[in-house]
Amino acid sequence: MTSSENTEEFNLVTSASAQALEERGSNRSQRPTSDAFKEFMASSWAPAERVQHGRDEVASYAARRRAAVSAQFPGERLVIPAGPLKVRSNDTDYRFRPHSAFAHLTGLGLDHEAGAVLVFEPVDEGDGDDGSDHEVTLYFTPMAGRDSEAFYADARHGEFWIGPRPGLEEFAQRLGIRTADTGALEVAVTKNAGPVEFGGTRLRLLREVDLDVDALVDTSRINTAVDLETSDAYDGALLESLSELRLVKDEWEVAQLRASVDATIAGFHDVVAALPRAVGHDRGERIVEGAFFARARLEGNDLGYDTIAASGNNATVLHWIRNHGAVSPGDLLLLDAGVEADSLYTADITRTLPVTGEFSPVQRRIYDAVLAAADAAFAVVRPGIRFREIHAVAVKVLAEHLDDWGLLPVGLEESLAETGQHHRRWMPHGTSHHLGLDVHDCAQAKRELYLDGVLEPGMVFTIEPGLYFKAEDLAVPAEFRGIGVRIEDDVLVTEEGAENLSSALPRAAAEVEAWMRDIWGAQ
Repeated sequence: MTSSENTEEFNLVTSASAQALEERGSNRSQRPTSDAFKEFMASSWAPAERVQHGRDEVASYAARRRAAVSAQFPGERLVIPAGPLKVRSNDTDYRFRPHSAFAHLTGLGLDHEAGAVLVFEPVDEGDGDDGSDHEVTLYFTPMAGRDSEAFYADARHGEFWIGPRPGLEEFAQRLGIRTADTGALEVAVTKNAGPVEFGGTRLRLLREVDLDVDALVDTSRINTAVDLETSDAYDGALLESLSELRLVKDEWEVAQLRASVDATIAGFHDVVAALPRAVGHDRGERIVEGAFFARARLEGNDLGYDTIAASGNNATVLHWIRNHGAVSPGDLLLLDAGVEADSLYTADITRTLPVTGEFSPVQRRIYDAVLAAADAAFAVVRPGIRFREIHAVAVKVLAEHLDDWGLLPVGLEESLAETGQHHRRWMPHGTSHHLGLDVHDCAQAKRELYLDGVLEPGMVFTIEPGLYFKAEDLAVPAEFRGIGVRIEDDVLVTEEGAENLSSALPRAAAEVEAWMRDIWGAQ
């Protein structure tokens, strides 16, 4: 046989036995394919338990949120994906978290609606859900039950692999929303889509959440000669609106945030209890991080964000999340952490703790300055002021302390002027951000409603001034270097002023020291 004949025969053999790339991830499962196996796997299972579910508490609140969205976009189809699963380590999927806008409008948290899409279908004025202008349907792929081969063959949707999950009927009962299989999604999204001037239905999409849904909508737009640049602007307005809808929390949301704050406070207690074990360990910050994470998984869904467990000079790194440093006697530990509840609402609290239970005189002086700034910010919070005023008050107090310590290179008034701002060298971040489903909630809201917005009852945000003197900062005395302090609390605007949701966690230096002693004394 010639060389060319050998090559041709090899190509024929490999072509006949070739395995598609998308199938190769399942090579390790070694699942039998015999008819006998399939027949046996389909038999002898107890009937699936069917439970009648009442309406979830969140359902009525989510319905009102959907009605508010409907009122803003009459006559338009809105497409809001939850987002897809993401593969980890070429094998499993990361724990799923839906996009916050999807969670807000459905009330769904946890990990059971990956790939789901919420579609607002326009109807005649007032003929929609709850008298709105839209009928809303939740599209998702139900878990594969025992009556299908996918039950044991599909690692993403098979009950054998991931356990039982709510189905279409159960979600409809619990959420008071119509449901449908994703097999009907393409038609639901694309039917009659097109330029409004030619009798088509305008589509607005929450973009960059699910690339498959992006592709479906974009293809529809191209096929119907919709101007893509204009459509991008429509999509951006939807994102902005969904973010602004969360600026004022309803009663259910506030209750979720209270629960998240309470769990977070318990996590801070756990960290203090673990501190003696962390001291002296070459990765003591990881012990701190682990202690808080255990509480987050015990009482909530997960962390609301990566924990900052920063000891010593690491506390001067604003987003220190490596957490691989030592925790040494004499250090301050800056712990910035939050528990994400099963509803996905998160707390965001920071305390700066003396590792050995007692502040040094210099540490306490810096700590008290930060506390004074936080207290001043709290004092001005009330309905009617602008959000930006909170920050202005806090940094003014910090600047006054820096001036008293002789650290400003110019006079206080010059530093506070917009053309100065020298004091911001040691406090470069903002004092407050909105809080809710995202740790930095409502981030896509317009400036005039966020930074320049007027406070209303039901708004929830942080107050978190700090001072950070890096070890390499030659503009401060040596005794200040390597000290970072931040104090952060979660604040609810009330009719009368403000409520500190995290007030149960000690704030004043002496109270922090006493609290730590009590925890250690009880061990």
